[in-house]
Amino acid sequence: MVTGYLSPMPRARRGRVRMTRMERHEQLIDVARRLFSDKGLEGTSVEEIAAVAGVSKPVVYEHFGGKEGLYAVVVDREVTTLHTAIKTALATSDASPRELIELGTLALLDYIDDHADGFRILSRDSSSTEASFATILSDIASRVEDQLADEFTKLGRDPGIAPLYAQMLVGLVALAGQWWVDNKGGMTKPVVAAHLVNLAWYGMRDLRAQPRLVTGRRRRAALGANQS
Repeated sequence: MVTGYLSPMPRARRGRVRMTRMERHEQLIDVARRLFSDKGLEGTSVEEIAAVAGVSKPVVYEHFGGKEGLYAVVVDREVTTLHTAIKTALATSDASPRELIELGTLALLDYIDDHADGFRILSRDSSSTEASFATILSDIASRVEDQLADEFTKLGRDPGIAPLYAQMLVGLVALAGQWWVDNKGGMTKPVVAAHLVNLAWYGMRDLRAQPRLVTGRRRRAALGANQS
């Protein structure tokens, strides 16, 4: 009995989602944002981006010229989103200084909460691009300097130190927000904001005109003993 040769059934071709060029462009950005957030720039490859997006490597190169170009686009978008959020929050002309601190704090926490992937990228290794996280925070601080200077003047304090305090306030919120997004511990965003404003505002209300370090005398004595 002669048995016939049965050729294997042809594999069903896997349907590929057809996208417009703009849709594919946005998809690659979304995929890259997640991967860069998880693994950083150095830990992410073009091959991985292409595989997750379901395209070939040349497609990634065609749209962005390479991994670094795609990373720069992701960072630029996050910077724009954060700047817009802060600018909008501080645009209320009739807000009191305390209200401005609250609005700015909530805006930064909103970004950290709603754009966790982007925040991790900016705070971790965006220094490889033109916009480092420190630069972004410095720009945000510069937006509140004038309001702080006015408040210092009302308190009889030197308005010239407002830029320093603006940097400290923004850094306080950014670092606490970074801790909160990783260790929420049941604390809601309004609760975190309230505690941050509590420290910032009531600390400012009781500012000393000429602050001194209480450990100064002990430190000088210790330095003198080490030099003898």
